[in-house]
Amino acid sequence: MANRDGSVSRRSLLQYGAGVAVTGLLAGCTGGSAGLAAPSDGGGEYTVEIEPVGEVSFESVPETWVANNGSWADMGVALGQEPPMAVWLPSRYHTHYYDAIPGVSVDGDAVEQLWGDGGVGKEQFYELDADVHVFDPNFLLERGGWKQADIDQLETQAGPIFGNSIFSRSYPWHDDYRYYTLYEAFEKLSEVFQEPERFAAFETLHEDFQSALATIVPGRSDRPSAAVVWAGGDEPETFYPYVQSEGTSFKHLRDLGVKDALAETDVKDFHSSRGEIDYETLLEVDPEVLLVRGQEAKSESEFRETVVAFMEEHDVASELTAVQNGDVHRAGPLYQGPITNLVVTERLAGALYDVEEELFDRERVGEIVSGEF
Repeated sequence: MANRDGSVSRRSLLQYGAGVAVTGLLAGCTGGSAGLAAPSDGGGEYTVEIEPVGEVSFESVPETWVANNGSWADMGVALGQEPPMAVWLPSRYHTHYYDAIPGVSVDGDAVEQLWGDGGVGKEQFYELDADVHVFDPNFLLERGGWKQADIDQLETQAGPIFGNSIFSRSYPWHDDYRYYTLYEAFEKLSEVFQEPERFAAFETLHEDFQSALATIVPGRSDRPSAAVVWAGGDEPETFYPYVQSEGTSFKHLRDLGVKDALAETDVKDFHSSRGEIDYETLLEVDPEVLLVRGQEAKSESEFRETVVAFMEEHDVASELTAVQNGDVHRAGPLYQGPITNLVVTERLAGALYDVEEELFDRERVGEIVSGEF
Protein backbone atom coordinates (compact mmCIF):
# COMPACT_ATOMS: atom_id res chain seq x y z
CA MET A 1 0.00 0.00 0.00
CA ALA A 2 1.57 3.32 -1.02
CA ASN A 3 1.43 6.56 0.90
CA ARG A 4 0.62 9.96 -0.53
CA ASP A 5 4.26 10.60 -1.37
CA GLY A 6 4.48 7.29 -3.24
CA SER A 7 6.56 5.50 -0.59
CA VAL A 8 5.57 1.98 0.38
CA SER A 9 4.46 1.30 3.94
CA ARG A 10 5.64 -1.59 6.05
CA ARG A 11 2.48 -3.60 5.30
CA SER A 12 2.60 -6.26 2.61
CA LEU A 13 0.79 -5.40 -0.58
CA LEU A 14 -2.67 -6.92 -0.75
CA GLN A 15 -4.00 -9.14 -3.46
CA TYR A 16 -7.74 -8.76 -3.43
CA GLY A 17 -9.96 -10.92 -5.62
CA ALA A 18 -13.54 -11.90 -6.08
CA GLY A 19 -12.94 -15.24 -4.38
CA VAL A 20 -12.02 -13.77 -0.99
CA ALA A 21 -14.39 -15.03 1.70
CA VAL A 22 -15.95 -12.50 4.02
CA THR A 23 -16.10 -13.28 7.70
CA GLY A 24 -16.52 -11.08 10.74
CA LEU A 25 -18.86 -8.24 11.44
CA LEU A 26 -21.03 -7.92 8.35
CA ALA A 27 -23.28 -10.96 8.28
CA GLY A 28 -26.51 -12.27 6.90
CA CYS A 29 -26.52 -10.49 3.54
CA THR A 30 -28.47 -12.16 0.79
CA GLY A 31 -26.77 -13.25 -2.38
CA GLY A 32 -23.42 -14.86 -3.00
CA SER A 33 -21.38 -11.63 -3.03
CA ALA A 34 -22.38 -10.39 0.40
CA GLY A 35 -19.86 -7.97 1.85
CA LEU A 36 -17.38 -8.28 -1.02
CA ALA A 37 -15.73 -5.36 -2.68
CA ALA A 38 -15.80 -5.53 -6.46
CA PRO A 39 -12.70 -3.90 -7.94
CA SER A 40 -12.38 -3.93 -11.67
CA ASP A 41 -10.47 -6.84 -13.19
CA GLY A 42 -6.75 -6.31 -13.44
CA GLY A 43 -6.37 -4.13 -10.33
CA GLY A 44 -3.33 -1.91 -10.50
CA GLU A 45 -2.44 1.31 -8.74
CA TYR A 46 -5.02 4.07 -8.55
CA THR A 47 -5.38 7.40 -6.78
CA VAL A 48 -8.29 9.15 -5.09
CA GLU A 49 -8.24 12.83 -4.22
CA ILE A 50 -9.97 14.42 -1.26
CA GLU A 51 -9.33 17.60 0.69
CA PRO A 52 -7.39 18.24 2.85
CA VAL A 53 -5.08 15.25 2.20
CA GLY A 54 -4.86 15.60 -1.58
CA GLU A 55 -4.18 12.62 -3.84
CA VAL A 56 -3.90 9.30 -2.04
CA SER A 57 -2.39 6.32 -3.87
CA PHE A 58 -3.51 2.73 -3.49
CA GLU A 59 -1.77 -0.28 -4.98
CA SER A 60 -4.68 -2.55 -4.13
CA VAL A 61 -8.18 -2.23 -2.75
CA PRO A 62 -8.10 -1.87 1.06
CA GLU A 63 -9.48 -4.84 2.98
CA THR A 64 -9.14 -3.49 6.53
CA TRP A 65 -9.77 0.02 7.71
CA VAL A 66 -10.51 2.32 10.60
CA ALA A 67 -12.79 5.37 10.56
CA ASN A 68 -13.34 8.40 12.71
CA ASN A 69 -17.08 8.03 13.20
CA GLY A 70 -20.34 6.46 12.14
CA SER A 71 -20.71 8.63 9.03
CA TRP A 72 -17.80 7.00 7.23
CA ALA A 73 -18.40 3.63 8.91
CA ASP A 74 -21.93 3.54 7.50
CA MET A 75 -20.67 4.47 4.05
CA GLY A 76 -18.30 1.50 4.11
CA VAL A 77 -21.09 -0.88 5.11
CA ALA A 78 -23.28 0.54 2.34
CA LEU A 79 -20.44 -0.19 -0.08
CA GLY A 80 -20.44 -3.86 0.91
CA GLN A 81 -17.30 -3.73 3.03
CA GLU A 82 -16.74 -5.24 6.42
CA PRO A 83 -17.21 -2.49 9.01
CA PRO A 84 -14.15 -0.60 10.26
CA MET A 85 -12.11 -2.30 12.93
CA ALA A 86 -12.30 0.81 15.09
CA VAL A 87 -13.86 4.29 15.31
CA TRP A 88 -13.40 7.19 17.69
CA LEU A 89 -16.45 6.31 19.82
CA PRO A 90 -18.34 3.10 19.01
CA SER A 91 -21.16 4.25 21.32
CA ARG A 92 -21.99 6.88 18.69
CA TYR A 93 -21.95 4.40 15.82
CA HIS A 94 -25.53 3.21 16.21
CA THR A 95 -25.51 -0.16 14.50
CA HIS A 96 -29.05 -0.96 15.62
CA TYR A 97 -30.29 1.16 12.71
CA TYR A 98 -29.39 -1.81 10.50
CA ASP A 99 -32.14 -3.80 12.19
CA ALA A 100 -34.49 -2.07 9.75
CA ILE A 101 -32.59 -3.42 6.73
CA PRO A 102 -33.07 -7.06 5.69
CA GLY A 103 -29.83 -8.99 5.56
CA VAL A 104 -27.59 -6.27 6.99
CA SER A 105 -26.13 -6.68 10.46
CA VAL A 106 -23.11 -5.21 12.22
CA ASP A 107 -21.79 -6.32 15.60
CA GLY A 108 -21.11 -2.96 17.22
CA ASP A 109 -19.39 -4.62 20.18
CA ALA A 110 -16.62 -5.80 17.87
CA VAL A 111 -15.73 -2.25 16.78
CA GLU A 112 -12.86 -0.96 18.93
CA GLN A 113 -12.74 2.49 20.52
CA LEU A 114 -9.95 4.85 19.48
CA TRP A 115 -10.80 7.91 21.56
CA GLY A 116 -9.62 7.85 25.16
CA ASP A 117 -8.80 10.37 27.85
CA GLY A 118 -7.70 13.51 26.06
CA GLY A 119 -7.70 12.21 22.53
CA VAL A 120 -6.74 9.34 20.25
CA GLY A 121 -3.85 7.05 21.14
CA LYS A 122 -1.22 6.58 18.45
CA GLU A 123 -0.15 3.03 19.26
CA GLN A 124 -3.62 1.65 18.60
CA PHE A 125 -3.25 2.39 14.91
CA TYR A 126 -0.06 0.35 14.66
CA GLU A 127 -1.66 -2.52 16.55
CA LEU A 128 -4.69 -2.51 14.24
CA ASP A 129 -2.44 -2.32 11.16
CA ALA A 130 -5.26 -1.15 8.88
CA ASP A 131 -4.91 -0.71 5.14
CA VAL A 132 -6.45 2.77 5.20
CA HIS A 133 -7.33 5.29 7.93
CA VAL A 134 -10.50 7.21 7.09
CA PHE A 135 -10.45 10.48 8.99
CA ASP A 136 -9.53 14.13 8.59
CA PRO A 137 -5.98 14.56 9.92
CA ASN A 138 -6.75 18.13 10.92
CA PHE A 139 -9.29 16.86 13.43
CA LEU A 140 -6.55 15.00 15.27
CA LEU A 141 -4.24 18.01 15.04
CA GLU A 142 -6.87 20.37 16.44
CA ARG A 143 -8.87 18.11 18.76
CA GLY A 144 -6.93 14.92 19.32
CA GLY A 145 -3.63 16.17 20.69
CA TRP A 146 -1.57 15.04 17.69
CA LYS A 147 1.30 16.83 15.97
CA GLN A 148 2.11 16.84 12.26
CA ALA A 149 5.01 14.47 12.91
CA ASP A 150 2.51 11.94 14.29
CA ILE A 151 0.41 12.17 11.14
CA ASP A 152 3.45 11.78 8.90
CA GLN A 153 4.71 8.79 10.87
CA LEU A 154 1.35 7.01 10.67
CA GLU A 155 1.22 7.44 6.91
CA THR A 156 4.80 6.27 6.47
CA GLN A 157 4.81 3.33 8.86
CA ALA A 158 1.21 2.11 8.73
CA GLY A 159 -0.90 3.26 5.82
CA PRO A 160 -2.60 6.19 4.09
CA ILE A 161 -4.99 8.68 5.66
CA PHE A 162 -8.11 9.63 3.73
CA GLY A 163 -11.01 11.75 4.91
CA ASN A 164 -12.68 15.05 5.67
CA SER A 165 -14.66 16.24 8.70
CA ILE A 166 -18.10 16.44 7.14
CA PHE A 167 -20.54 16.14 10.05
CA SER A 168 -20.19 19.75 11.25
CA ARG A 169 -19.39 23.04 9.56
CA SER A 170 -18.64 24.89 12.78
CA TYR A 171 -14.92 24.25 13.15
CA PRO A 172 -12.87 27.39 12.35
CA TRP A 173 -9.86 25.29 11.34
CA HIS A 174 -11.91 23.80 8.50
CA ASP A 175 -12.83 27.14 6.96
CA ASP A 176 -9.95 27.22 4.49
CA TYR A 177 -10.66 23.95 2.70
CA ARG A 178 -13.64 22.26 1.15
CA TYR A 179 -16.48 20.54 2.95
CA TYR A 180 -18.29 17.65 1.28
CA THR A 181 -21.95 16.75 1.32
CA LEU A 182 -22.85 13.26 2.45
CA TYR A 183 -23.09 11.89 -1.08
CA GLU A 184 -19.96 13.72 -2.26
CA ALA A 185 -18.01 12.07 0.56
CA PHE A 186 -19.74 8.75 -0.13
CA GLU A 187 -18.65 8.88 -3.75
CA LYS A 188 -15.06 9.56 -2.68
CA LEU A 189 -15.05 6.51 -0.42
CA SER A 190 -16.58 4.41 -3.19
CA GLU A 191 -13.54 5.29 -5.28
CA VAL A 192 -11.25 4.10 -2.48
CA PHE A 193 -13.05 0.75 -2.31
CA GLN A 194 -13.55 0.64 -6.10
CA GLU A 195 -17.32 0.34 -5.77
CA PRO A 196 -18.79 2.74 -8.36
CA GLU A 197 -21.81 0.54 -9.11
CA ARG A 198 -22.87 0.28 -5.49
CA PHE A 199 -22.52 4.04 -5.09
CA ALA A 200 -24.56 4.67 -8.25
CA ALA A 201 -27.28 2.35 -6.98
CA PHE A 202 -27.44 4.19 -3.66
CA GLU A 203 -27.47 7.53 -5.43
CA THR A 204 -30.53 6.44 -7.43
CA LEU A 205 -32.20 5.18 -4.26
CA HIS A 206 -31.47 8.50 -2.56
CA GLU A 207 -32.98 10.44 -5.45
CA ASP A 208 -36.14 8.36 -5.16
CA PHE A 209 -36.16 9.03 -1.42
CA GLN A 210 -35.91 12.78 -2.00
CA SER A 211 -38.86 12.57 -4.37
CA ALA A 212 -40.87 10.74 -1.71
CA LEU A 213 -40.01 13.39 0.88
CA ALA A 214 -41.20 16.13 -1.46
CA THR A 215 -44.70 14.68 -1.31
CA ILE A 216 -44.94 14.65 2.50
CA VAL A 217 -43.14 17.81 3.64
CA PRO A 218 -45.74 20.58 4.12
CA GLY A 219 -45.33 24.20 3.09
CA ARG A 220 -43.01 26.35 5.20
CA SER A 221 -45.80 28.02 7.14
CA ASP A 222 -47.09 24.60 8.23
CA ARG A 223 -43.74 23.23 9.39
CA PRO A 224 -42.89 23.35 13.09
CA SER A 225 -39.92 25.18 14.55
CA ALA A 226 -37.64 22.89 16.48
CA ALA A 227 -34.79 23.30 18.93
CA VAL A 228 -32.03 20.72 18.65
CA VAL A 229 -30.18 20.02 21.90
CA TRP A 230 -27.84 17.40 23.30
CA ALA A 231 -28.61 15.76 26.62
CA GLY A 232 -27.48 12.43 27.99
CA GLY A 233 -29.01 10.40 30.77
CA ASP A 234 -32.60 9.80 31.74
CA GLU A 235 -33.25 13.03 33.64
CA PRO A 236 -31.50 15.89 31.84
CA GLU A 237 -31.38 19.30 33.51
CA THR A 238 -29.05 21.11 31.10
CA PHE A 239 -28.44 20.90 27.36
CA TYR A 240 -25.89 21.68 24.67
CA PRO A 241 -27.68 23.70 21.97
CA TYR A 242 -27.16 23.00 18.28
CA VAL A 243 -27.91 25.65 15.69
CA GLN A 244 -28.61 23.88 12.40
CA SER A 245 -25.95 24.11 9.71
CA GLU A 246 -24.97 22.52 6.42
CA GLY A 247 -23.06 19.69 8.10
CA THR A 248 -24.16 16.13 7.40
CA SER A 249 -25.42 15.74 10.98
CA PHE A 250 -28.34 18.01 10.05
CA LYS A 251 -29.13 16.49 6.65
CA HIS A 252 -32.32 14.81 7.85
CA LEU A 253 -33.58 18.10 9.30
CA ARG A 254 -32.82 20.03 6.12
CA ASP A 255 -34.47 17.37 3.96
CA LEU A 256 -37.60 17.61 6.12
CA GLY A 257 -37.62 21.41 6.05
CA VAL A 258 -37.44 21.73 9.84
CA LYS A 259 -37.28 25.36 10.94
CA ASP A 260 -34.57 26.18 13.49
CA ALA A 261 -36.06 27.65 16.67
CA LEU A 262 -32.62 28.69 17.93
CA ALA A 263 -31.33 30.41 14.79
CA GLU A 264 -32.82 33.83 15.53
CA THR A 265 -32.16 33.83 19.28
CA ASP A 266 -29.22 34.81 21.48
CA VAL A 267 -28.44 31.16 22.18
CA LYS A 268 -24.96 30.31 20.92
CA ASP A 269 -24.21 27.10 19.09
CA PHE A 270 -22.39 24.55 21.22
CA HIS A 271 -19.58 24.14 18.70
CA SER A 272 -18.63 27.81 18.96
CA SER A 273 -19.42 28.48 22.62
CA ARG A 274 -19.16 25.11 24.43
CA GLY A 275 -21.93 26.53 26.57
CA GLU A 276 -24.99 24.95 28.15
CA ILE A 277 -28.58 26.09 28.49
CA ASP A 278 -31.24 25.09 31.01
CA TYR A 279 -35.02 24.75 30.98
CA GLU A 280 -35.48 28.44 31.80
CA THR A 281 -33.64 29.38 28.59
CA LEU A 282 -35.57 26.81 26.60
CA LEU A 283 -38.80 28.23 27.98
CA GLU A 284 -37.82 31.70 26.72
CA VAL A 285 -37.45 30.23 23.24
CA ASP A 286 -40.36 27.81 23.74
CA PRO A 287 -39.93 25.79 20.53
CA GLU A 288 -42.87 23.94 19.07
CA VAL A 289 -40.73 20.79 18.92
CA LEU A 290 -37.81 19.73 21.08
CA LEU A 291 -35.35 17.34 19.42
CA VAL A 292 -32.94 15.70 21.84
CA ARG A 293 -29.60 14.27 20.79
CA GLY A 294 -27.57 11.86 22.88
CA GLN A 295 -30.53 9.49 23.19
CA GLU A 296 -30.06 7.26 20.15
CA ALA A 297 -29.27 4.15 22.18
CA LYS A 298 -32.84 4.23 23.51
CA SER A 299 -35.89 2.91 21.72
CA GLU A 300 -38.85 5.22 21.26
CA SER A 301 -40.63 3.69 24.26
CA GLU A 302 -37.51 3.87 26.44
CA PHE A 303 -37.05 7.52 25.53
CA ARG A 304 -40.64 8.36 26.42
CA GLU A 305 -40.58 6.38 29.67
CA THR A 306 -37.44 8.16 30.88
CA VAL A 307 -36.56 11.54 29.34
CA VAL A 308 -40.05 12.62 28.29
CA ALA A 309 -41.66 11.37 31.51
CA PHE A 310 -39.09 13.32 33.52
CA MET A 311 -39.84 16.50 31.58
CA GLU A 312 -43.56 16.08 32.06
CA GLU A 313 -43.06 16.06 35.84
CA HIS A 314 -40.43 18.82 35.92
CA ASP A 315 -41.58 22.19 37.31
CA VAL A 316 -40.16 24.22 34.41
CA ALA A 317 -39.89 21.67 31.58
CA SER A 318 -43.57 20.84 31.94
CA GLU A 319 -44.37 24.41 30.86
CA LEU A 320 -42.68 23.96 27.47
CA THR A 321 -45.12 23.86 24.55
CA ALA A 322 -43.27 20.87 23.09
CA VAL A 323 -43.66 18.92 26.32
CA GLN A 324 -47.31 19.81 26.73
CA ASN A 325 -48.09 18.82 23.12
CA GLY A 326 -46.11 15.59 23.18
CA ASP A 327 -43.57 16.90 20.67
CA VAL A 328 -40.31 15.87 22.32
CA HIS A 329 -38.43 13.42 20.10
CA ARG A 330 -35.04 11.85 19.58
CA ALA A 331 -33.14 14.15 17.25
CA GLY A 332 -31.11 11.63 15.31
CA PRO A 333 -27.37 10.98 15.47
CA LEU A 334 -24.43 13.30 14.96
CA TYR A 335 -22.97 10.92 12.42
CA GLN A 336 -25.01 9.87 9.39
CA GLY A 337 -24.07 7.74 6.45
CA PRO A 338 -26.36 6.80 3.55
CA ILE A 339 -28.19 3.99 5.36
CA THR A 340 -28.45 5.82 8.68
CA ASN A 341 -29.80 8.91 6.95
CA LEU A 342 -32.62 6.98 5.30
CA VAL A 343 -33.66 5.40 8.60
CA VAL A 344 -33.57 8.50 10.81
CA THR A 345 -35.15 10.79 8.21
CA GLU A 346 -38.10 8.46 7.80
CA ARG A 347 -38.38 8.14 11.59
CA LEU A 348 -38.46 11.90 12.08
CA ALA A 349 -40.94 12.32 9.23
CA GLY A 350 -43.30 10.10 11.19
CA ALA A 351 -42.79 12.13 14.37
CA LEU A 352 -43.18 15.56 12.77
CA TYR A 353 -45.67 14.97 9.99
CA ASP A 354 -47.52 11.83 11.10
CA VAL A 355 -46.21 9.90 8.11
CA GLU A 356 -46.96 6.21 8.50
CA GLU A 357 -45.87 4.74 5.17
CA GLU A 358 -42.35 3.60 4.36
CA LEU A 359 -40.46 6.21 2.37
CA PHE A 360 -37.64 4.01 1.07
CA ASP A 361 -37.29 0.42 -0.08
CA ARG A 362 -35.58 -1.54 2.67
CA GLU A 363 -35.25 -4.63 0.52
CA ARG A 364 -33.48 -2.61 -2.12
CA VAL A 365 -30.97 -1.28 0.41
CA GLY A 366 -30.15 -4.82 1.48
CA GLU A 367 -29.79 -5.91 -2.13
CA ILE A 368 -27.31 -3.12 -2.91
CA VAL A 369 -25.21 -3.89 0.15
CA SER A 370 -25.08 -7.56 -0.81
CA GLY A 371 -24.10 -6.82 -4.38
CA GLU A 372 -27.40 -7.10 -6.28
CA PHE A 373 -27.41 -3.96 -8.35
